[in-house]
This record gives sequence, structure tokens and C-alpha cells, in this order.
Amino acid sequence: MVRGLADLDAQERERLQVVACGAYQARCLGAYHSAMKRSIPRKILIFTGCAVFGGAGLFLAGCMRVSNGTWIVNEAPLPEGWPKLTPVGQVEVKQYPAYRAAFIESVPTPDAAHDQATDTMFNQLFSHIKANDIPMTAPVEMGYADASVAEGTQPAMDSMAFLYRYPGTGTPEDDGDVAVRDMPGQTVVSIGVRGGYTPEQYADALARLDTWFDQHPEYTRAGPPRTLGYNSPFVPAFFRYGEVQLPVTTTE
Repeated sequence: MVRGLADLDAQERERLQVVACGAYQARCLGAYHSAMKRSIPRKILIFTGCAVFGGAGLFLAGCMRVSNGTWIVNEAPLPEGWPKLTPVGQVEVKQYPAYRAAFIESVPTPDAAHDQATDTMFNQLFSHIKANDIPMTAPVEMGYADASVAEGTQPAMDSMAFLYRYPGTGTPEDDGDVAVRDMPGQTVVSIGVRGGYTPEQYADALARLDTWFDQHPEYTRAGPPRTLGYNSPFVPAFFRYGEVQLPVTTTE
């Protein structure tokens, strides 16, 4: 018997959305990866095509979900046990489970070379998961050298990671410049952000977290910041969702 969308329960519809949106994302990411080897006009054509026509397709496919009152373009599944999203503009303390991820590190580049370094890290990670048949998930984790941004400079991103959906997927090992690591669970303070993952957005989010720490002396910073980017470059910038976070411990 043929079943229509109306015959599916909520869980089945969500799985169907993830499959459809994941297929779109995989095709566009593959095109983007291939475009890096092409001429500049060809890169622009492929990127624009996926962003404009693919972005419209995301909404037509119903690739939207709501978590903790926050809507997101749902391009890929989250890692197992991942907590709910932090609402945009709000700050909250949350607990993350242990996870496995493929990491790549880069010399911090707080200058015009930032975008090129970011593209290089992304492409190497994408090559790794493609070669090892690892499904793409969201978010992409971007690590930073410290919790400060000098005025007029790019944030010093020094690592990027693609998270595995399940801790048992693959094996912790080195794969060229990519290192697959098991990361422990941690407590973070997080702020939800909407828009392009820009230096200005990052700096503003860090400033708001600084204010939060001033108001909550019971918490202490426990490490460098990270951004969790939940959307690919093919989602229009003003729809993208992310979180800027700092690990914390409670003050004795």
C-alpha cells in the first residue's frame, strides 16, 4: 500500500526530512568541494546556484525543525545525546555528552588569510568523511585560540571539527592532517546567535558572555571558546543558527 505524507507520524516525517535535507546538503557540499579545484568564475557559479536555488529547495522540502523554541534549517542530524538548542540572544549553562570527532588544526590567522584557512580546513575534513563513508552531521565545531578579538581583526580560529553522529563510529586515529579524537563531556555557558558566522557576530557574542560572567561569579572559565555552526554556506546567512560557548566550572 502506498503511503502519503499525511499517513506518516511525526517521527517518520522528521526522518524523511533529515534524509531529504541531508541529500541536498551532500550534493551541494560535494559540488563546493569540487569547485575548489576549478576557476574562480566556476566557483562563483556553483556556490551561487546552490545558495539561491538550493536554499529555496530547503524550505520547499520542509527542512525546518524547532528545538527549545528555536527554529533551525535542519540540514543534518545531530550527534547522539546532543542537548537542545540555546534560544537566540539568550545565555544558558548546558551539559554536553562525550563525542567523537574529526579535528584539523591550523596556525591562527587573524588577518585576510582567515577565509582561505577556513576553506582549507573544511575541505580536508570533508575529504576525510567522504573517504571513510562517515555521514555528515551538524554542527561543525570551530575552535579559537583565546577568548578575545582585537578590534579590526578576524577571530583567531585554530581548529575545526566534524562531529560523528555516534561515539562508536570509526576509530580514533590520525589520517594525514586530520585527527579523530574522543572528547569528554563538558559543561559550557552558551549564547544562541542568528546570522552569518562573522567576526563581528563572534566578538559580540563573547562580549555578552563576558557580561554574563560578571553577573554569575559562581562560574569560572575553564578553557578557550568555540562556535558551533549548524548551517552550511548554502543556507542564506540571515537564516543560519549557531552557538558561541565557553567551558565552565563552578567556583568553590
